[in-house]
Amino acid sequence: METVKVDLGVRSYQIKIGEDILANLGAYLQELDIGSKVLIITNPLVNSLYGSEVKEAIAKVGFDVSKALISDGEEYKSLETAQDLYDKAVGVGLDRTSTIVALGGGVVGDIAGFIAASFMRGINFVQVPTTVLAQVDSSVGGKVAVNHPQGKNLIGDFYQPKLVVADKKVLSTLEERELKAGLAEVIKYGVIWDQQFFAFLEKRIDEILNLETDAIIKLVTRSCEIKAAVVAEDEKEEGLRAILNYGHTIGHALEAVTNYKKYRHGEAVAIGMVAAAKLAYKRGLLDSAALERQKELISNFGLPVAYHNLEKEQIIKALSKDKKVKNGVIRFILANQIGKVIITSDLTEENIRETLEELGG
Repeated sequence: METVKVDLGVRSYQIKIGEDILANLGAYLQELDIGSKVLIITNPLVNSLYGSEVKEAIAKVGFDVSKALISDGEEYKSLETAQDLYDKAVGVGLDRTSTIVALGGGVVGDIAGFIAASFMRGINFVQVPTTVLAQVDSSVGGKVAVNHPQGKNLIGDFYQPKLVVADKKVLSTLEERELKAGLAEVIKYGVIWDQQFFAFLEKRIDEILNLETDAIIKLVTRSCEIKAAVVAEDEKEEGLRAILNYGHTIGHALEAVTNYKKYRHGEAVAIGMVAAAKLAYKRGLLDSAALERQKELISNFGLPVAYHNLEKEQIIKALSKDKKVKNGVIRFILANQIGKVIITSDLTEENIRETLEELGG
């Protein structure tokens, strides 16, 4: 088993990464300073696969465990769902020493964390991510949120978990599309931070897509190490942490204009990364070889590199609602080489329109 520490002083926590480690979840929780009541938040599919195993692993060491199921999908990451979960938390008698365990992908983790952050002004929170995207990205770093009809993650907080447990075993039941979508965030880490990791991904495409244990453990571990380093430096996204939004500016806009139904998050980010690479090339920041390497790796992992049947003006309008907008100016994260990025606000609307034109299928 690999362990990555997210270093945040007294709020530091561990990410445990391995194969067949869910059975030890109860023992891991015993190591934390938490009360006896635990509420698992999950969705019906994950519950059918791993709900009983996780509940039993926690209950067998003496915790009082309840479960709450939420519908799967970005459209259910809402205040309405949150209200149902608050009702459940009250109904099962959670108190300030209790713990919420998020068992699922990014949607479950985001909303479960939002409940943990806000119920009784904050209770304990543990992440058990079951998708690639959640294991390498959304479960680490404390961003919790629900969506608003006008935009994604507009209502949220920074609230760190006490523990993250990433079991490689659970990835074996992912749909192929879900697996590939999660790899977009992995590619992102190579572009923003570590060119050697990017090269590792280029060399190990088949092993990764076939979920070979060594490749997956290394992929999840290195991704978490990079995110942990960024979060430790800038927890509240006041500076450096913004680089984790590489590909997300246009990616979030694509999700918004399609009502979160056409693209998985990672698919939208993949297109957004191609857009960012093209913008960087147009600005003279990135050479054509680095642009093509990004595009090729994204494509080789089975991810989209263009969008289809969408209005450019709708995308531009959605960009204006991005959380990274400051004083009406859209900020982009652009690579100037593989492994290094900058944050810039001086792209022209013409640059953006031209790039969207090229990306539109």
